[in-house]
Amino acid sequence: MPELPEVEVTRISLAERLAGARVLAARAGKPLRWPLGCQVHSLAGLTVGLLARRGKYLWMPLEGPPARRGGLLWHLGMSGSLALVAGAQREHGSHDHFDLLTTAGMLRLTDPRRFGAVVWSSALDADPARRLLAKLGPEPFDPAVTAARLHAACRARRTSIKAALLSGELVVGAGNIYACEALFVAGIDPRLRCDRLSRVRVERLLAALRLILSRAIELGGTTLRDFRDAHGMAGAFQSEARVYGREGMACARCGSTIRRVVQQQRSTFFCPSCQTR
Repeated sequence: MPELPEVEVTRISLAERLAGARVLAARAGKPLRWPLGCQVHSLAGLTVGLLARRGKYLWMPLEGPPARRGGLLWHLGMSGSLALVAGAQREHGSHDHFDLLTTAGMLRLTDPRRFGAVVWSSALDADPARRLLAKLGPEPFDPAVTAARLHAACRARRTSIKAALLSGELVVGAGNIYACEALFVAGIDPRLRCDRLSRVRVERLLAALRLILSRAIELGGTTLRDFRDAHGMAGAFQSEARVYGREGMACARCGSTIRRVVQQQRSTFFCPSCQTR
């Protein structure tokens, strides 16, 4: 599913192109994860502000008269992607669930599995946006996230470090692929309990998370099935994965066989020699 790198890549590919565009019309297709929360015709005439990201959500501020100001909170779900196409000439297909026609083109949410969402909120700090974002952990690139703070958070948890990363409570955006890769770079067994991580190992993990997520953004994210950026380009990070999806293959670092275990119904890939408890 789209994780932090894919959402950030989407934001980057849309932000400048949409900023200042005026909404001409909107179309809602099949119901998504949550209701839109407003009438689609009420979006016409509003002006798109600068897109922002929080975790795996995109916030699109929409400016207009005081009574109509607010924004749309977008979530790509498990298989969604956003594309900005010229005009409105492309007919919508069965997996195209929301169109926002603007003076900069038509922004379309395509989501085969329909776990994505577009939600109206009067402000980012007002419900429903506030409620949806309330449980998100800190951003991994936030300077306030230090090794000391992350270590303290780990000491309060008895779950495995891989499960804690996937929960998004320690930091947001480290999905399955990126958690596996970061733990490999840091040399940490994914089954190790959080409260048993030393300060030094947490420091290595934080550096590894930032390295992997930055590299994934640089490569346009990961495309295993559906993800495309707003230009229709697939990501390329999957070509650099060193453990994810490589069960039974030789570790590029030590030559040992990459293993796969299941944690919380998710596949975890790791090198039993390079990653220790």
